[in-house]
Amino acid sequence: MDFHEKIAVVTGAASGMGFLFCKKLADLGGVAVLADVNGEAARSAADDICKNHPGHAVGIACDVRSYDQVSAVRDFAVERFGRIDLLVNFAGGAETRMLGVSGEFPDIPISVYDWGIDVNLKGQFYFGHAVMKQMREQKSGVIVNIGSITGEEGCAVNVAYSVSKSGVMNGLTKSLALYGAKYGVRCVCVSPGPVLTRPGMAAMKTAVGRAASPDEIVDMVLYVASDEGAFLDGVNILMDGGRNIMRNKD
Repeated sequence: MDFHEKIAVVTGAASGMGFLFCKKLADLGGVAVLADVNGEAARSAADDICKNHPGHAVGIACDVRSYDQVSAVRDFAVERFGRIDLLVNFAGGAETRMLGVSGEFPDIPISVYDWGIDVNLKGQFYFGHAVMKQMREQKSGVIVNIGSITGEEGCAVNVAYSVSKSGVMNGLTKSLALYGAKYGVRCVCVSPGPVLTRPGMAAMKTAVGRAASPDEIVDMVLYVASDEGAFLDGVNILMDGGRNIMRNKD
């Protein structure tokens, strides 16, 4: 896969799979704009990438819940590099875990669920809307949304996360693909099952008997975004180790 001179905007890029994606993209010749709610961490992560690939990464602060901040990231990327070839929406997380809240669904404050929908659904929607304007103008681009097995299974507690991921995996991805087709813009969703980004994931059952490594998920995103994946459009790739086909799982 060759990403020479390709410009990518990546959300949630200061850590985890977002950061891993940016590092691998730079290894393949690409340039990453690392957007993260923690601007200092984003800039530090970009500096780390530039140690081996000077000029191939830059960090910027962005709260994906703010359309003004999302638009500012798009404008920054275009002003700095002249185009946006790739958008990858890694930013997200299960609301009760991220906000440190516990309880049953009706007892959890609605503000917690507002946060979950704003980050996991509206954040990807906002970036798709903002970046599509640039991709339409240049008549090319790839948008990769990030879903989750939870969007297929549902969740009794992190309801906003499940609802958001389901919306991203189907309605948002298909709609952006339908609109973007006449402008040469593809949109695909990659939906992981359990991934070894934190210890609890290892306990989730899969048909293959293990959780994925972060590299496996990131390599799929790279393939989808590359010229090798050019015939993929408007689809959700459920990369869950067969979890969704199992009858008994926890």
